[in-house]
Amino acid sequence: MDDVIAAHTLIRLLDLTSLNADDSEYTVDELCRKARTPYGNVAAVCVWPKFVAQAKELTADSEIKVATVVNFPNGENNLGKLKKEICAALESGANEIDAVFPYREFLNKNVKTCENFVQTSRELCEGRALKIILETGEIQNAAKIAEASRICIENGADFIKTSTGKTKVSATPEAANAILETISQSTANVGFKASGGIRTIDDAKKYLVLATSIMGYKWVSPANMRIGASSLLDNLIATVRRGY
Repeated sequence: MDDVIAAHTLIRLLDLTSLNADDSEYTVDELCRKARTPYGNVAAVCVWPKFVAQAKELTADSEIKVATVVNFPNGENNLGKLKKEICAALESGANEIDAVFPYREFLNKNVKTCENFVQTSRELCEGRALKIILETGEIQNAAKIAEASRICIENGADFIKTSTGKTKVSATPEAANAILETISQSTANVGFKASGGIRTIDDAKKYLVLATSIMGYKWVSPANMRIGASSLLDNLIATVRRGY
């Protein structure tokens, strides 16, 4: 795939993200400004819950979605906390919720707990997009990643996301392959999001090519695929401007 064509495609698939400990109102202002590019807008901005209302106001005159994170980054098994976080985020105007799967419970074979987590998240999201973050770098095994993906699919997730970006191992093509193959075997309309450690067009293209090969070219759109990253956008824009 030509790099310039790929860069144009990836810009509109991007969840432009800032989830740093020192984020501020200025950081969010800059993030939302960058989200509008000469080559089209990104799909969404992803910010801490306390900045959702600000990001919502800054993107109000555009189609850019505002995403936020819950149960982040540790993937706890605390439904009471989960409910409070999701309800607060939705009240602030979040369009999309990225929730960290209770992956330790999953690795301990507490499948019912994981099912309840996804079901509860689905019910609370009231029709807004729900992305479940598996933390694939911690699950590691492809068969287990596929099993966790099936739990998400069967219990109402809109997207399955690889990683928080806060662990030693984040997104990998191997994990993405396991998720995408599982999605392809399902009749449910579920999307895929690669996130964590994706900084260059070469990094991002791996996931774009993989998704196209498994799901088909027409499937690849912001409704079905996202790339979560913070520094990737600059590299994509530089690629377009360079022309190769």
